[in-house]
Amino acid sequence: MSVVQETLWAVARGLPLTVGIWLASIATGLLAGVLVACARHFGGWAVNAILATLVEVVRGVPFVVQAFLLYYGGPFIGLDLTPIVAGWLALSVYAAAYFSEVFRAGFRAIPPGHTEAARLLGLRTNQTITRILLPEMALSVLPALANLAVILIKETAILSIITVPELTFTVQGVGSATFAFAQTMAALAISYWLLVELTAWAARRLERGIARATLGTA
Repeated sequence: MSVVQETLWAVARGLPLTVGIWLASIATGLLAGVLVACARHFGGWAVNAILATLVEVVRGVPFVVQAFLLYYGGPFIGLDLTPIVAGWLALSVYAAAYFSEVFRAGFRAIPPGHTEAARLLGLRTNQTITRILLPEMALSVLPALANLAVILIKETAILSIITVPELTFTVQGVGSATFAFAQTMAALAISYWLLVELTAWAARRLERGIARATLGTA
């Protein structure tokens, strides 16, 4: 089998897991990010201080260190995870920290009078969030969320250090076996570039859809 064939086969093996972990981490990160942002916005100063500290720790430590500590250091505290689960969990926590800041900024950008009006109408906190805050800020935060999604695609490459058999891990294996590092790295770069472009295209389509639904624009 030629180097090109081996590289394409490695891409085909690793790409589904890369996309799967990425999408799962985005879903978990978005949910956790919304919850953290809501807790900081409505939970009082003590809750805000605790969560703010945790968010800053996650944002301040390089993701490669977080993934390494979770997988290789986890067993020392009874957290024995498989590489895939550890990779998904590390990327989800990392994503949640950044998503929460985007949502928190979105909440703060909404005029306080809207929240006050919802309270006067008798809406509960969860109703205020789902019916007032989230719909209003959806369009404004989407570009930032899309940028973070792109960053997360590229961060999946770091999971190769904890032996997750994703795209980078499988392609690097071919390079190490054949010493064709230039060809394999070029294929890897093209694969990630295509993923980034596809994500950007999907984000633009979603943004236009939200704009039509909320603003009646094309």
